[in-house]
Amino acid sequence: MTAPSTPLRHDAPDLTMNSLGFAKPPAQTRVVVAMSGGVDSSVVAAMLAAQGYDVIGVTLQLYDHGAALAKKGACCAGQDIHDARRVAERIGFPHYVLDYENRFRESVIEEFADAYLAGATPVPCIRCNERVKFRDLLQTARELDADCMATGHYIRRFDGAQGAELHMAADPARDQSYFLFSTTQEQLDFLRFPLGGLASKAETRALAAQYGLSVADKPDSQDICFVPNGNYAGVIEKLRPGAADPGEIVDMDGNVLGAHRGVIHYTIGQRRGLGIGGLGDPLYVVRLEPESRRVVVGPKQALATRIVPVTEVNWLGDEPFEGEIAITARIRSTRPPRPAILRVTGDRRAEVELLAPEEGVSPGQACVFYATEGTRVLGGGWISHRRGG
Repeated sequence: MTAPSTPLRHDAPDLTMNSLGFAKPPAQTRVVVAMSGGVDSSVVAAMLAAQGYDVIGVTLQLYDHGAALAKKGACCAGQDIHDARRVAERIGFPHYVLDYENRFRESVIEEFADAYLAGATPVPCIRCNERVKFRDLLQTARELDADCMATGHYIRRFDGAQGAELHMAADPARDQSYFLFSTTQEQLDFLRFPLGGLASKAETRALAAQYGLSVADKPDSQDICFVPNGNYAGVIEKLRPGAADPGEIVDMDGNVLGAHRGVIHYTIGQRRGLGIGGLGDPLYVVRLEPESRRVVVGPKQALATRIVPVTEVNWLGDEPFEGEIAITARIRSTRPPRPAILRVTGDRRAEVELLAPEEGVSPGQACVFYATEGTRVLGGGWISHRRGG
C-alpha cells in the first residue's frame, strides 16, 4: 500500500508541481503540520515526511494539562501531546508544543459560556478552528517560514479558476466542512488537507499501521475537548457561578406547566427530561428565555423553521455576496444540506430561506452554504435567532 497524495487541481497535473501545489521539490517545501495527537494529524505528518517534505509538527496545549491527563477522547492536552511527540520522534522531524491556554480560554471557552447563558447552543470547535488553529497557529507557521500548513481534517481543497476552493470530503461520513465554513480565502490559500480525498477512516488507520504509528488504533476524539463526559451544564456552572438558577417551564401562551433547574440544562428541540409528562401530546423546547429564566415548550410543529437569519457570514463563492443566491444549506453537522435561497441583507448578514422547513434550528449554531450541485463549500454564518414560517 502506498501513501496517497490528495490532488489539489481539477485540471491535468503540472509535472513541475509537487503534491502540495508548489513548483519545487518536496525537500525544499516546508510544511507545518498541526498535530492534535490523534491518528488523522499523525498520518498527515508521517505521509508528508515519507514524501520528502520538510515537516515541522506543532501541537497546541489548549486547556489544563493536569485535568486532562486521565481524560480519554480529548485532544490538545495530556496524553495527546505525548502521543504527538512520540510520532515526531519515530518519524524524525522537529516537534513543538505551544501553550495556547490563555488564548483558548479567551477566544473559545468564555464565549461558549456566555452563549449558553444567552440561550444559544454554541459550536466551540468552529470557533477554535477560526480563532486559534487557523489564525494564531497559522501565523506561527508563517513565522517558521513554512510554505503551507497541513491538518488532519476531512475536507478537500482544490485550485479553481478564481483561487483555492473548499470542498466536502470524499467520504461523506467523515466530512468536516460544517466545522470549517469560517475558513477565510487567505487562510485557504495557505492550508492543505491531505486526508480529504481518502475513501474511509479505515484507510487512514491502515496508513498509520503502515508507518508504524502507535496511535493507529487510538479512538477518535469525542465531545468537546474541555467538556468532560459531555456535561455542558457542569462546565458553565463552574465558569459562571449562579448560572443554573431555577425557573418556570411555560407553554407558548405563557401558562406555567412546571419548574426547571436552570436554562443551561435545555436545548431547542429537547423532549426528554422536561419533567412535565402526562399533559397530552409530547412537548418540546421551542424557545429559551434566559432573561426571565423561562423554558418555553410547545408541540413538534412549533419547531418547524423556514427562515434562518445569519450573521458573521464568511463568503467563499466566486460571485459577489449580494442579492439572492441559490444554495443548499446545512443547519446541523449531522444533517445533509437542503435546498435554500440565500438573501443578502447587509455586510456579512443574510437570511436563508429553507425550501422545506426544518426542526431544531437553534441560535448559536452554524448555517453552512454549499453549491446546488457538486461538493463546493460557499461559506456560512452563525444563526442569530429563529423565525418560523
